[in-house]
Amino acid sequence: MTTPRTESPTKLRLSFWQIWNMSFGFLGIQFGFALQNANVSRIFETLGASVDEIPILWIAAPATGLLIQPIIGYMSDRTWGRLGRRRPYFLVGAVLASLALIVMPNSSALWIAAGLLWIMDASINISMEPFRALVADMLPSEQRTTGFAVQSFFIGTGAVIASALPYMLTNWFGMSNTAPKGFIPQSVVWSFYLGALAFISAVVWTVMKTKEYPPEDETAFRKHLKESSGVLTGLKEIAENFAMMPKTMIQLAFVQFFSWFALFAMWIYTTAAVTSRIYGTTETASAAYNQGADWVGVCFAVYNGVAAIMAFFLPVLAGKTSRKATHSIALVFGAAGLASIFMITNPMMLLVSMVGIGFAWASILSMPYAILAGALPSQKMGIYMGIFNFFIVIPQILAAGILGFFMRNFFNNESAFALLLGGASMLVAAALMMIVHDADERGFDQQ
Repeated sequence: MTTPRTESPTKLRLSFWQIWNMSFGFLGIQFGFALQNANVSRIFETLGASVDEIPILWIAAPATGLLIQPIIGYMSDRTWGRLGRRRPYFLVGAVLASLALIVMPNSSALWIAAGLLWIMDASINISMEPFRALVADMLPSEQRTTGFAVQSFFIGTGAVIASALPYMLTNWFGMSNTAPKGFIPQSVVWSFYLGALAFISAVVWTVMKTKEYPPEDETAFRKHLKESSGVLTGLKEIAENFAMMPKTMIQLAFVQFFSWFALFAMWIYTTAAVTSRIYGTTETASAAYNQGADWVGVCFAVYNGVAAIMAFFLPVLAGKTSRKATHSIALVFGAAGLASIFMITNPMMLLVSMVGIGFAWASILSMPYAILAGALPSQKMGIYMGIFNFFIVIPQILAAGILGFFMRNFFNNESAFALLLGGASMLVAAALMMIVHDADERGFDQQ
């Protein structure tokens, strides 16, 4: 049976502020992700996890995304109600994630924190996946580059603010950043509380300010849902769509694989590389180590800040060249930035490296999705956006599994070599990008 169309055949151009409002929820989502990425390892260690246990505890994050996103994409494609198609998932995910953010820093045992990471990551993914599909649902092709670029701006902005929250609460408001053994510092606890408030507030803003297109034929749409209901039918449809991915999606999958392998190498090993090579220590209790680790936090804030700024220049560059050329250029800058860390001895010079990485990060969060949206059937936008997430989480799982082997057997435990490998991986992604077919490449909106 042919799936009925689920959107209006003619999409109206939206104003910049309409695009802003429909993407604003991503600011809250990124608060959740940034607080998780910056502080969960600290919480685990505070509750007694050893260093070698942390990767296993963290595997929840990519594994959860691998499972949740295609399921939520499939379900949101098949939803229509008073809140529309995607917005119910934004709201449910935001409520659950906000509750998890409140409870996480109050965990009394390691197993509770580990379980909450699963819940928190699953909830964030419930909110996040439909946001990607919403841009493709709502915007005509020539505005999608701008739509995903605005999402990149909110991702970068949210990451900068949320990552800096514990520092700001300690240095600006006098909260303690230390606590008795087994307890989480108040600066971290209140950062999570504020993150929960930001998450739910930003998503509610998008829910209230955005109106979705209804199904073209709602009667046929509901009849199709009734005829194709059931868990097994859903799993079968996900598998069938995976096997029938459009050519452009397959090409982008390889680009995503090498891009995200590089990013995960950076997130895992930058602290170890900077503290050992630039600050000359591997002793985690030393002042030099903590100074270096704090500087890595500043560097990460810088690349996210650069990404937020670059998000507004990407549509202009894409309009003057092409989306795939823009993404390839950005990945080359990212590869150079990542590999340059291997050679740097002055910590201030790391900020130059972060500029290149920030350029790449802004493009990774927008260009592949803008290109992909033009190659997908409109009635399956959610499920394919969910499946596309496979090529983000699989390289992360692979990196977690093999980088340790490379470190022990080829790199003599020199973390900087992992960053060099990440730079090479991102360069491969840049080369592969040039063979991607952009199905609706014909000029892009620059508003």
